[in-house]
Amino acid sequence: MSEVKLATETRTEFGKGAARRIRRANKVPGVLYGHGTEPVHVTLPGHELLLALRTPNVLLSLDIDGTTELAIPKAVQRDPLKGFLEHVDLLLVKRGEKVNVEIVVETEGDLAPGSFLVENVLNTLSVETEATHIPTSVTVSIEGLEAGDSIHAKDVALPNGTTLVTDPEAVVIQILAAQAEEPAAEGTEGAEAAEA
Repeated sequence: MSEVKLATETRTEFGKGAARRIRRANKVPGVLYGHGTEPVHVTLPGHELLLALRTPNVLLSLDIDGTTELAIPKAVQRDPLKGFLEHVDLLLVKRGEKVNVEIVVETEGDLAPGSFLVENVLNTLSVETEATHIPTSVTVSIEGLEAGDSIHAKDVALPNGTTLVTDPEAVVIQILAAQAEEPAAEGTEGAEAAEA
């Protein structure tokens, strides 16, 4: 997993006006909390944070007033229209510490011949893993599966040191038979004939 270093400043101004000023300077207001410490209000570089957040569960190395803290993003608020970052909540972590995170489920392989649909019932799995070795995703093979087949959370192979938190019996992926649609023209003609 990647570790991204960010120069971080503590902040003493709060409220909407202060947050707007921070965002105008291409920075993002945030809160750093965890390990029973008082929350620390910080300002992070906007562009670098945006790039870092493209990696799911990225590990951030924050340089705050001469000390380095490790953190993972817990909540990210974005502008609903423009998509820029408005605020970020960061959770303090330590090397070797276990954390609960969501990891993305990806599929690979081809289904058995026929008209089938793949339904991703769960797009992510809740897992417990070491904070400095969080997997970005897990890959599930759907090779040769047919309608009616399903993959449960307990069937997903997780990386070493990662344990499942999601209910093991939860369905992650299921294969459905494609529904054949009746041609719309026939239905319309039948309705017209009935009216006549």
